[in-house]
Amino acid sequence: MNTFANNAIVRLEDVHLSFGQTEVLKGIDLTVNKGDAVSIIGPSGSGKSTILRCINALVAPQSGRITVGGTRVDQLTKESERIALRKRVGIVFQQYNLFPHLTVLDNIVLAPTRILGVDRREAEKLARHLLEKVRLVEKANAYPGQLSGGQQQRVAIARALAMKPELVLFDEVTSALDPETVGEVLWVIRDLVRDGMTSILVTHEMRFAEEISDTVVFTENGRVVDRGSPEQIFRNPDNPRVRQFVSGLSGHNAMRDGEGI
Repeated sequence: MNTFANNAIVRLEDVHLSFGQTEVLKGIDLTVNKGDAVSIIGPSGSGKSTILRCINALVAPQSGRITVGGTRVDQLTKESERIALRKRVGIVFQQYNLFPHLTVLDNIVLAPTRILGVDRREAEKLARHLLEKVRLVEKANAYPGQLSGGQQQRVAIARALAMKPELVLFDEVTSALDPETVGEVLWVIRDLVRDGMTSILVTHEMRFAEEISDTVVFTENGRVVDRGSPEQIFRNPDNPRVRQFVSGLSGHNAMRDGEGI
């Protein structure tokens, strides 16, 4: 039985995960409602990316409950079940992972035609629409090696959206980019969030997280230390550790975000 509120799409309850003797997640609780953008921030090694991998069944916790749209992710045992989940939950990594021998259009069309069985013409129509959305329609016939890092990341976002997911996870998608190309990727994500895409973002872009998030979650040492509205977390944090973290990164983000971001 699904005990969620009607608009909840993701819930993690007391999730614990260890790699060998190393505890990575130590009782994570997280709820994400449909249409919300949730940013997870915190120092490196705090378990942020592992949370996303648990949601997408790329890693399995030792204990706790993970539910995505009524599916108990922590109870999936077959690869076919995990593939079915990933049709509904897109993930974009910091590395683009595009196929270098395929054009931009073919990179986007591949999964819908092969996995979902979408007709090639219909898949191409959607792919071109998505390329307009990520502002790369003129690059449809280019190859990944002909694109900048920021352009490749935007193609990766379009590829994730081509599966028409219920939820998109963004895992440090700007961390491998040159500072000059960060802004173009953030613009695309901002547009998706404004269109109502349910999103969970692991990011170090503090100004961006403050602008686009409905909820901000701060993690450290595998635990959720604080959560709240962007105003609460970034402007009025009660928790002294959060206050220290946010103030320490403010100068870095002023340089990294750039004008208009």
